[in-house]
Amino acid sequence: MTESQIKPCRPKWKGTMTDRERFTNQMFYKSVDRCFNMEFGYWDENFKLWDIFVENGITNNEEADIFFNFDTFKVLSGNVWMSPPFAHQVVRETETTRILINEDGLLAEVPKSGHDTIPHYIEATVVTPDDWKKVKEERFRRDDPARIVDIEALKKAHPSDRDYPLGVDCGSMIGRIRNMLTFEGLAYATYDYPDMVEDMVETCCLLVEDWLDQVLPHIDFDFASGWEDICFKNGPIVTVDFFKNVVTPRYKRINKKLEAHGIELWYTDCDGDVRPILPYLMEGGINCLFPYEVNSCSHPGELLAEFGKELRIMGGVDKLELGKGKAAIKAYLESLVPVVERGGYIPFCDHRCPPNVTPEDYFYYLDLKEKMFGM
Repeated sequence: MTESQIKPCRPKWKGTMTDRERFTNQMFYKSVDRCFNMEFGYWDENFKLWDIFVENGITNNEEADIFFNFDTFKVLSGNVWMSPPFAHQVVRETETTRILINEDGLLAEVPKSGHDTIPHYIEATVVTPDDWKKVKEERFRRDDPARIVDIEALKKAHPSDRDYPLGVDCGSMIGRIRNMLTFEGLAYATYDYPDMVEDMVETCCLLVEDWLDQVLPHIDFDFASGWEDICFKNGPIVTVDFFKNVVTPRYKRINKKLEAHGIELWYTDCDGDVRPILPYLMEGGINCLFPYEVNSCSHPGELLAEFGKELRIMGGVDKLELGKGKAAIKAYLESLVPVVERGGYIPFCDHRCPPNVTPEDYFYYLDLKEKMFGM
């Protein structure tokens, strides 16, 4: 379905500012006409189980953003990882699962039902330094022609006088390495092959720097984004020392390029309890958390009070509370009122909205959010 074919199910929140002005002001503690209105998306099951999606032909998060008439928020991503990726292929099947090779070269088992869950990883292509040397030579070449950016096309698609915020993606320094090695593989490798892991991080950094060198001089970006997902409910899956000594210096290099082009807001998507590594994220230049999972960390107001206006948060609406019904939804949103009022915070579901939230309660949540934060 094309954008023009999607009929929004609700009016856009009223306002006197453009989405770009509103987002920038809210993130930098300036006055706004109302709160920026966005959501992070939905589980795949929602598009099959929610009648409102099924009956209107909404099949993915991009279509849902238009359907719900959220404020416009876009990010440009570069070719900063494997190029080419491994071919996705099914190796064998059982009665209930498929065993496949994914784009990161992992042998993985996934349910045939399509249930949205983390795959069971069986084996990784990269385990030893020899494995990495081969994959690096084949799939991480900096001179790969596929990494060259069509600048004129991007300038045409995203003119400087646009009315929406536009971000430049700064990839991943360690999260996608975790994907390639697996959780256990990365845990072992940081001790067994520390030089190999650091070379992986350096390679990721160089590819991001190459991408930024191409686009930053030509596109007027409003923020930077990233993706790590290296934390879970008990903290990071790498040691704090490793993060501080290996990852943070690469962030600093990237941030130097961002700051040289006037980009002062940089968020990273990292689930779980980020508090042990937060000082080093911020030292590296990352000053915003997204989508900020409450149950693995804390109420967003607590962390913002601790770190002051140097930190911003996007997300932080507890998805577990959304699933408990209207009273719980109202109570949680009320707890966010002073946080929204202080600035530097945009509330939305603290990851993809799960299917146990009913469409009725979700519409209640959207309506209440507009009433409370739509000014």
